[in-house]
Amino acid sequence: MKFLSPAALTRTLVPVLLVTALSSVAIAQEPKSAAPAKELAQLLTSKKLESIAARMPDNREEFVGAISFPGQLMVVWARTTAPAVVNEKLIRKEYREVYIDLNSASVIESRNFVTDLGPDGLSVKPASKQGPSDSHDLGAKSMRFDGNWREDKMSEADYMKAHAAADAAYARAIQALIDEVKKAG
Repeated sequence: MKFLSPAALTRTLVPVLLVTALSSVAIAQEPKSAAPAKELAQLLTSKKLESIAARMPDNREEFVGAISFPGQLMVVWARTTAPAVVNEKLIRKEYREVYIDLNSASVIESRNFVTDLGPDGLSVKPASKQGPSDSHDLGAKSMRFDGNWREDKMSEADYMKAHAAADAAYARAIQALIDEVKKAG
Protein backbone atom coordinates (compact mmCIF):
# COMPACT_ATOMS: atom_id res chain seq x y z
CA MET A 1 0.00 0.00 0.00
CA LYS A 2 1.38 3.41 -1.01
CA PHE A 3 0.75 6.53 1.07
CA LEU A 4 0.86 10.08 -0.21
CA SER A 5 3.28 12.51 1.32
CA PRO A 6 1.70 15.44 3.22
CA ALA A 7 2.62 17.79 0.34
CA ALA A 8 1.08 15.48 -2.29
CA LEU A 9 -2.00 14.99 -0.14
CA THR A 10 -2.39 18.77 0.19
CA ARG A 11 -1.97 19.26 -3.59
CA THR A 12 -4.65 16.64 -4.19
CA LEU A 13 -7.22 17.53 -1.54
CA VAL A 14 -7.13 21.34 -1.54
CA PRO A 15 -8.46 21.72 -5.12
CA VAL A 16 -11.19 19.13 -4.48
CA LEU A 17 -12.26 20.80 -1.24
CA LEU A 18 -12.15 24.24 -2.86
CA VAL A 19 -14.38 23.18 -5.78
CA THR A 20 -16.81 21.49 -3.37
CA ALA A 21 -16.96 24.55 -1.12
CA LEU A 22 -17.44 26.97 -4.02
CA SER A 23 -20.17 24.78 -5.52
CA SER A 24 -22.02 24.72 -2.20
CA VAL A 25 -21.72 28.50 -1.85
CA ALA A 26 -22.99 29.06 -5.41
CA ILE A 27 -25.98 26.81 -4.83
CA ALA A 28 -26.77 28.44 -1.48
CA GLN A 29 -26.62 32.03 -2.80
CA GLU A 30 -29.91 33.81 -3.24
CA PRO A 31 -30.69 34.39 -6.92
CA LYS A 32 -30.41 37.94 -8.35
CA SER A 33 -34.09 37.69 -9.23
CA ALA A 34 -35.20 36.86 -5.66
CA ALA A 35 -35.80 40.39 -4.33
CA PRO A 36 -37.37 41.71 -7.56
CA ALA A 37 -39.67 38.66 -7.87
CA LYS A 38 -40.88 39.08 -4.29
CA GLU A 39 -41.38 42.81 -4.84
CA LEU A 40 -43.35 42.25 -8.05
CA ALA A 41 -45.57 39.64 -6.41
CA GLN A 42 -46.28 42.01 -3.50
CA LEU A 43 -47.01 44.92 -5.84
CA LEU A 44 -49.41 42.85 -7.93
CA THR A 45 -51.22 41.68 -4.80
CA SER A 46 -51.42 45.16 -3.30
CA LYS A 47 -52.73 46.64 -6.57
CA LYS A 48 -55.11 43.69 -7.05
CA LEU A 49 -53.58 42.90 -10.45
CA GLU A 50 -53.30 39.39 -11.82
CA SER A 51 -51.25 40.43 -14.84
CA ILE A 52 -48.84 43.15 -15.93
CA ALA A 53 -46.87 43.89 -19.10
CA ALA A 54 -44.28 46.40 -20.24
CA ARG A 55 -41.83 47.26 -22.96
CA MET A 56 -38.29 46.13 -22.23
CA PRO A 57 -36.21 49.26 -21.63
CA ASP A 58 -33.37 48.49 -24.04
CA ASN A 59 -35.24 47.17 -27.10
CA ARG A 60 -38.20 48.87 -28.80
CA GLU A 61 -39.41 45.53 -30.22
CA GLU A 62 -39.14 43.46 -27.03
CA PHE A 63 -41.91 43.24 -24.44
CA VAL A 64 -42.47 41.41 -21.17
CA GLY A 65 -45.66 40.13 -19.58
CA ALA A 66 -46.50 38.30 -16.38
CA ILE A 67 -49.41 36.49 -14.84
CA SER A 68 -49.53 35.88 -11.11
CA PHE A 69 -51.29 33.02 -9.37
CA PRO A 70 -51.10 32.24 -5.67
CA GLY A 71 -47.60 30.88 -5.14
CA GLN A 72 -46.58 31.22 -8.78
CA LEU A 73 -45.37 33.85 -11.21
CA MET A 74 -45.18 33.14 -14.94
CA VAL A 75 -43.18 35.65 -16.96
CA VAL A 76 -42.59 35.78 -20.71
CA TRP A 77 -40.49 38.24 -22.70
CA ALA A 78 -39.71 38.32 -26.40
CA ARG A 79 -39.38 40.39 -29.53
CA THR A 80 -42.46 40.81 -31.62
CA THR A 81 -42.93 41.44 -35.32
CA ALA A 82 -45.82 43.80 -34.55
CA PRO A 83 -44.51 46.11 -31.82
CA ALA A 84 -47.08 48.82 -32.66
CA VAL A 85 -49.96 46.41 -31.98
CA VAL A 86 -48.46 45.26 -28.67
CA ASN A 87 -47.73 48.86 -27.71
CA GLU A 88 -51.39 49.79 -28.30
CA LYS A 89 -52.43 47.01 -25.94
CA LEU A 90 -50.00 48.36 -23.35
CA ILE A 91 -51.48 51.85 -23.68
CA ARG A 92 -54.96 50.38 -23.10
CA LYS A 93 -53.54 48.39 -20.12
CA GLU A 94 -54.55 45.10 -21.75
CA TYR A 95 -51.79 43.29 -19.89
CA ARG A 96 -53.24 39.79 -20.13
CA GLU A 97 -53.56 40.14 -23.91
CA VAL A 98 -49.91 41.23 -24.17
CA TYR A 99 -48.92 38.19 -22.10
CA ILE A 100 -50.94 35.92 -24.41
CA ASP A 101 -49.45 37.55 -27.53
CA LEU A 102 -45.93 37.06 -26.22
CA ASN A 103 -46.64 33.38 -25.58
CA SER A 104 -48.19 32.74 -28.95
CA ALA A 105 -47.23 35.37 -31.52
CA SER A 106 -43.67 36.37 -30.73
CA VAL A 107 -40.37 35.64 -32.44
CA ILE A 108 -39.74 32.11 -31.13
CA GLU A 109 -35.93 32.41 -30.99
CA SER A 110 -36.23 35.43 -28.72
CA ARG A 111 -38.93 34.04 -26.41
CA ASN A 112 -38.02 33.52 -22.77
CA PHE A 113 -40.52 31.93 -20.41
CA VAL A 114 -39.96 31.54 -16.67
CA THR A 115 -42.10 29.65 -14.21
CA ASP A 116 -41.17 30.94 -10.75
CA LEU A 117 -42.68 28.84 -8.00
CA GLY A 118 -42.69 30.80 -4.80
CA PRO A 119 -42.43 33.43 -6.34
CA ASP A 120 -38.98 33.88 -4.90
CA GLY A 121 -36.72 34.25 -7.90
CA LEU A 122 -35.24 31.66 -10.20
CA SER A 123 -33.84 29.14 -7.71
CA VAL A 124 -30.89 26.97 -8.70
CA LYS A 125 -32.67 23.95 -7.21
CA PRO A 126 -35.83 23.26 -5.16
CA ALA A 127 -35.80 23.86 -1.43
CA SER A 128 -36.54 20.16 -0.81
CA LYS A 129 -35.38 17.14 -2.78
CA GLN A 130 -38.88 16.31 -4.07
CA GLY A 131 -40.05 19.93 -4.27
CA PRO A 132 -41.18 21.61 -7.49
CA SER A 133 -38.49 23.33 -9.52
CA ASP A 134 -38.41 26.65 -11.34
CA SER A 135 -37.87 26.57 -15.08
CA HIS A 136 -36.67 28.75 -17.94
CA ASP A 137 -37.49 28.18 -21.59
CA LEU A 138 -35.51 29.97 -24.26
CA GLY A 139 -36.95 29.45 -27.72
CA ALA A 140 -37.55 25.73 -28.04
CA LYS A 141 -35.05 24.77 -25.32
CA SER A 142 -36.36 24.11 -21.83
CA MET A 143 -34.30 24.04 -18.63
CA ARG A 144 -35.64 22.87 -15.27
CA PHE A 145 -33.58 24.06 -12.34
CA ASP A 146 -33.96 20.92 -10.27
CA GLY A 147 -30.27 20.53 -9.35
CA ASN A 148 -29.90 17.42 -11.55
CA TRP A 149 -27.38 18.62 -14.14
CA ARG A 150 -26.28 15.04 -14.83
CA GLU A 151 -29.78 14.15 -16.05
CA ASP A 152 -29.52 17.09 -18.47
CA LYS A 153 -26.17 15.69 -19.66
CA MET A 154 -24.22 18.74 -18.58
CA SER A 155 -21.49 19.58 -16.10
CA GLU A 156 -22.26 21.34 -12.85
CA ALA A 157 -20.32 24.36 -14.12
CA ASP A 158 -22.45 24.52 -17.29
CA TYR A 159 -25.62 24.12 -15.22
CA MET A 160 -24.59 26.97 -12.92
CA LYS A 161 -23.64 29.13 -15.92
CA ALA A 162 -27.06 28.48 -17.53
CA HIS A 163 -28.77 29.35 -14.24
CA ALA A 164 -26.78 32.57 -13.80
CA ALA A 165 -27.63 33.73 -17.33
CA ALA A 166 -31.34 32.87 -16.94
CA ASP A 167 -31.49 34.47 -13.49
CA ALA A 168 -29.89 37.73 -14.69
CA ALA A 169 -32.25 37.93 -17.69
CA TYR A 170 -35.24 37.17 -15.46
CA ALA A 171 -34.23 39.87 -12.96
CA ARG A 172 -33.98 42.41 -15.82
CA ALA A 173 -37.44 41.44 -17.14
CA ILE A 174 -39.01 41.62 -13.68
CA GLN A 175 -37.55 45.07 -13.10
CA ALA A 176 -39.28 46.33 -16.26
CA LEU A 177 -42.56 44.99 -14.85
CA ILE A 178 -41.97 46.58 -11.43
CA ASP A 179 -41.33 49.93 -13.12
CA GLU A 180 -44.59 49.56 -15.08
CA VAL A 181 -46.66 48.72 -11.98
CA LYS A 182 -45.23 51.74 -10.16
CA LYS A 183 -45.79 54.00 -13.18
CA ALA A 184 -49.37 52.76 -13.64
CA GLY A 185 -50.16 53.77 -10.08
